[in-house]
Amino acid sequence: MKKQTFKLLLTIICVLAAGICYSCSRQTDRVSDSKQVLEFSGEGTSSETQSDTGWEYNDAADSQLETGGKPAVSFTEEAVCYVHVCGEVNNPGVYEMKPGSRTFQAVEQAGGFTETAAKGYLNLAQEVEDGMKIVVPSQDWVDSNMQETSDGLDSLNASQGNKVNLNNATKEDLMTLKGIGPARADDIITYRTDHGAFQSIEEIMNVPGIKNNAFEKIKDDITV
Repeated sequence: MKKQTFKLLLTIICVLAAGICYSCSRQTDRVSDSKQVLEFSGEGTSSETQSDTGWEYNDAADSQLETGGKPAVSFTEEAVCYVHVCGEVNNPGVYEMKPGSRTFQAVEQAGGFTETAAKGYLNLAQEVEDGMKIVVPSQDWVDSNMQETSDGLDSLNASQGNKVNLNNATKEDLMTLKGIGPARADDIITYRTDHGAFQSIEEIMNVPGIKNNAFEKIKDDITV
């Protein structure tokens, strides 16, 4: 009786052990199948990714593949212009600048103004252009030229004195001239209105009633 009971227990143990071995073998096969599926799909390395609705195309990954694994980069050459800066600057020369730069930036590129530079002569806000030449003058040069201009104007005013300008004189001004009365003054004004400004004092002889003798009397007192 004891032998039969022992054989029954041994049989049950063998059956249970066989069942456990079979179950482990099935789980191993499933894991192996899952790995094969992942390797076949190339998950994580393909230019496609899986979403909830299926496979989606990855443009960025595909772009990298087409360029050897590196993103494509395009380069554009930046535009430049060349400006010649000379005169009263510390480092005269030709300088490369960006379009849209200003004159003050060109002066800074050339080392700034010298001590004798006329710093207020140039328009420092002016935009530079390719091939432009910027000359910074000395203050002495500017002062000298301004004096010459002033002297020239003074000389011109002195030579004209109190002469009557035929182009802007009023009727009363014209009547101060020798031999010019109200009627003749009106004729002069009518003439310049019809023909434009007088180009020379001799042109007044084209006005009716003013001939050579009348002109000789007033030529030293008129101007244009």
